[in-house]
Amino acid sequence: MENQQKKYLIAIDGPSAAGKSTIARIIAQKLEYLYIDSGAMYRAIALKVIQHNLSLEKKDAIIALASETRIDLRPADDGCYVFLNGIDVSKKIRSPEISQVASQISVIPEVRKILVHAQQSLGRNGGVIMEGRDIGSKVFPDADLKIFLDASERTRAQRRFTENQKKNSSLSLVKTLHEIRQRDQRDRTREASPLIQTEDAIYLDSSGKNILQVVSEIIDRINCLK
Repeated sequence: MENQQKKYLIAIDGPSAAGKSTIARIIAQKLEYLYIDSGAMYRAIALKVIQHNLSLEKKDAIIALASETRIDLRPADDGCYVFLNGIDVSKKIRSPEISQVASQISVIPEVRKILVHAQQSLGRNGGVIMEGRDIGSKVFPDADLKIFLDASERTRAQRRFTENQKKNSSLSLVKTLHEIRQRDQRDRTREASPLIQTEDAIYLDSSGKNILQVVSEIIDRINCLK
């Protein structure tokens, strides 16, 4: 009985547009776990960088900005609300521009250190599902279950293109694919916590699968922990 009631720590890593956020949100709802969107935290810092008109070359200023920023994540029906210094920025941080800036500041080691510490504080009591690019390798290396969620470049570009169309973005599919490739290159080659699949992570390719199929597969894995 005690083991059945245990709240696990689940880490989902993978490249951009692999479906991590959507799938993690659904699983969190089904299991009544806390969903932590690590990417949203970087996006929140990116928004603040833009608001302060900071050049991405001014790393010291960006680090100082990150160190004095408070980011709060609060449960929502479709995932979590993101508050930046007490202000709800959940919708503002979802633009393609924010995404690109977030990707570029995420390679700054000191910024990652600040946000990793915040993420570890949120997840220390378990009952958490967190997705990102270094969750299983850096943030929670002792997670109860690690998933590396992937999909082909074309699949991921089409998903992101469809998502951006709903936001009235003018990015073409070709441009979206180019940005996906740029993001992958930055994520996999950055010096600080690059995107990798850890040896104890389970690899899942979501190409050709719908969301509910992937959700079901991961929940089955979680149930096997009991």
